[in-house]
Amino acid sequence: MHIAIVLWGFTAILGKVISLDEGLLVWYRMMLSSIATFIFLLSTKKFESLTFKEIKHISGIGAVITLHWITFYGAIKASNVSIAISCFSSVALFTALLDPLIHKKLPRKSEVLLGIGVMLGIYIIFSVQQFYLKGIILSLVSAFLASLFTIMNKSLSGKHDPALITFYELGTGFLLLTCCLPIWYYVNNSGFVLPDFNDWMYLIILAVFCTTVAFTLSLHALKKLDAFTMNLSVNLEPLYSIVLAIILFHEDKMLNTGFYIGSFIILLAVVLHGYSKIRNAKKTPISA
Repeated sequence: MHIAIVLWGFTAILGKVISLDEGLLVWYRMMLSSIATFIFLLSTKKFESLTFKEIKHISGIGAVITLHWITFYGAIKASNVSIAISCFSSVALFTALLDPLIHKKLPRKSEVLLGIGVMLGIYIIFSVQQFYLKGIILSLVSAFLASLFTIMNKSLSGKHDPALITFYELGTGFLLLTCCLPIWYYVNNSGFVLPDFNDWMYLIILAVFCTTVAFTLSLHALKKLDAFTMNLSVNLEPLYSIVLAIILFHEDKMLNTGFYIGSFIILLAVVLHGYSKIRNAKKTPISA
């Protein structure tokens, strides 16, 4: 599980070093990840067709994933890895607040308090890092879209193999983004760019190792780990990304005490939220 989490931590790092803009970066990532996942499905003989209704639903999720990745990498390129990842850590609490709202239920008081804690942490970061306002906003939008993707994906869980769902989501997202690329070029006054050798290497690492391999490793880990260990470990992903950014890009020189205080509050709230969810789940009796 930790190998998978470290690989996920590199997604933000690779987004920083790849020279392509966020639109093309996501386009190449979705294309290569779809191919890699398709090969994995064929090799494990788990590929199957879906109904038109299921594909329609998955296409909507693929669109959300596409927008999530574009805003995520846009946040990194508009600020830096540490700030983007710290604000993105609010995704778990966005989910905690959105899920009850969508299903017309009242959120738990504890989750509202943790949400306020995250907003406080983000406010502290913003108050001392206003130069990165665009990156902070894009990161929060990305976290919101990631939480929406998680909620939408719940209805598909258990019906099909996770790798199969991932393939269709990435594949439909890739096709959608392909159709929208001309609009992207027009808005950003850019054009299609072929990656250079270094970018191709980074894109392959991002698509194959940080997406397909990490996903597969996490599935294998789930067979051995309990829910508490898994969820608590996944909460370490933002920390890994920040540590890697400090080591590779020396981002600590661009950050101040306010950033670390705000980041600590956000990460603490995320860990406490994960712990409370698992604790409540253990208290809930399992029906036959």
